[in-house]
Amino acid sequence: MRKESINFLENLLDAPSPSGYEQPAQRVFRDYIAPFCDVTSDVMGNVYGFIAGQGKERPKVMIVGHSDEVGLQIKYIDDKGFLYFAAVGGVDAHLTPGKVVNIHTAEGAVSGVVGKRPIHLIEPKERDAVVKLDAQYIDIGARDKKEAQKIVRVGDCVTFDSRLIRLQGDRVSSRGFDDKAGCFVVAEVLRLVSQEKKKLPVDLYGVSSVQEEIGLRGGTTSSYTVNPDIGICVEVDFATDQPDVERKHNGDVALGKGPILTRGANINHSLFELLYSSAEKEKIAVQLTANPRATGTDANVMQISRGGVATALVKIPLRYMHTPVEVISLGDLEQAAKLIVVALKRITDKNAFLPR
Repeated sequence: MRKESINFLENLLDAPSPSGYEQPAQRVFRDYIAPFCDVTSDVMGNVYGFIAGQGKERPKVMIVGHSDEVGLQIKYIDDKGFLYFAAVGGVDAHLTPGKVVNIHTAEGAVSGVVGKRPIHLIEPKERDAVVKLDAQYIDIGARDKKEAQKIVRVGDCVTFDSRLIRLQGDRVSSRGFDDKAGCFVVAEVLRLVSQEKKKLPVDLYGVSSVQEEIGLRGGTTSSYTVNPDIGICVEVDFATDQPDVERKHNGDVALGKGPILTRGANINHSLFELLYSSAEKEKIAVQLTANPRATGTDANVMQISRGGVATALVKIPLRYMHTPVEVISLGDLEQAAKLIVVALKRITDKNAFLPR
């Protein structure tokens, strides 16, 4: 992966962006795509990159990845200065005790730790029980409530302290790949398209959406704003090449074997076939998964926006979703961007995606 791209990915992952608090990550996204396209934002915080195509009656294509990550939010400060919190998105209560966190205050990030009673002080019959999130607390070292309130306000967002780390081969780990991996691919598509010698036969909108983890909210509003003919959502999906995931339910998906193309009611059949045949033509390895219902992604709301949108879903295999140590293959990211660009070149007629 090119140095500038990996630097962008690292900066994007470092930027805090729990749902509703995405702007640090959105600023990174805006700055990166600015040389490649026209950039705008909306009141929700969605960011749009636009590249005009050529030709008459050009189809309008929107690709989207969401910038928000799961995190925490401060709910209450007790008399001793301990901070109680709630989850933003799907946070596993098993994971939080003992973690280092960053509270993002008006004056900058403040370090804290999620405390827990020592095992010596827990009755044996209680040791296997999960402490509910609303009973867990963050310790910032404050002496009392008054001191804590000078530093932290109720409503401040919290992220797990995590950085991009290199594993073996092209595998990397960080928090927030769900779905900054998608945002990264959207940005890379805009970059690659901007470098094409010939303009595409479509008007392209690359969107970094917000608040997906709490109800596909930015995907809903950005789809309404763009009003695309064709939409491609870029997301992550469960890799099943780890020991404790059931393949019969989640499919056979592995890191490093290419992006995933989803099939099901949420997906336009003709658009799927275009992506699949594009992968075959360019010898890009892809994996298939099936989802017989609406997907829990921005593809869901994109498909049913206004009068309906021909929608597809390109996913990146991901291990350990919604943990601070999500793992992906950098090669899968690059191949996803390449596949989407190849497919965009083959879209000429929006009516080609009408069911027949």
